[in-house]
Amino acid sequence: MKTTLYTTSGTKDGEIELPLIFSTPFRRELIHKAFTNLNSHKFQPQGRHPSAGQDVVADSNDPPTGQGVSRVARMRGGGGGRQGQGGEVASTRGGRQAHPPIVGKIIYKKLNKKENKLALCSAIAATASKDLIESRGHKINGIESFPIIVSDDIENIAKASEVSKILESLKLSQDVKRLQSRKPRSGKPSLRGRSKKVGKSVLFVTKDATNLRKAIGALPGIEATSVKELSVLDLAPGSDPIRLTVYSKSAIEEIGKIKSTHLEIMVKTK
Repeated sequence: MKTTLYTTSGTKDGEIELPLIFSTPFRRELIHKAFTNLNSHKFQPQGRHPSAGQDVVADSNDPPTGQGVSRVARMRGGGGGRQGQGGEVASTRGGRQAHPPIVGKIIYKKLNKKENKLALCSAIAATASKDLIESRGHKINGIESFPIIVSDDIENIAKASEVSKILESLKLSQDVKRLQSRKPRSGKPSLRGRSKKVGKSVLFVTKDATNLRKAIGALPGIEATSVKELSVLDLAPGSDPIRLTVYSKSAIEEIGKIKSTHLEIMVKTK
């Protein structure tokens, strides 16, 4: 399968043969499973202080029955304040949690290596599907071929102004502008400093993304990664396939070196 190769100015520069990995069947459920497992690797254990909510002077009557009141622990004191109010137990104001989170909970999920590799290959292959990219909400009007592959000159870009010109020439700026129409959130997110939510736009995949990462720092929603660091987390944010992706020519060559059991089977059956 061949696709168009573009220059950084947006002009066609011949065709390039796509590696076998782009023939991998689309597996939505497997991509979702891989995302769920990989996303758990950045979770942090959390717990509660052993005596949280119980560091108060509250106790139930002794004996607990025959007093004409409920058996719940009540605040002690000489009058005023919270004297006589329920406290310390789970059902009262300022009391302990009934089932607090514990540090010992297993939150690191595991995934079979072959499943993870197949999910990655499936996500990479899905970047060649116009329907899947549109279904995620990306704006791709006027773009003829997928996946979008650009010459290796893009790896030497080090300025945001140059990246903006490339996005314009490849007709990708329309997707970046899509993020500007997001309305600020109100309520709890706003009170907690999360009134603005930045979405995901173009993902650049190169052989070496050092320079490009610096250049896109000021552009919202745009990310760059190398083939070695490429993950389902990058290609399907929120486990929703599939992201608008731009590859460099060298990146396609590196992707062709990825080894997987299903690729070996595909070679044998041909």
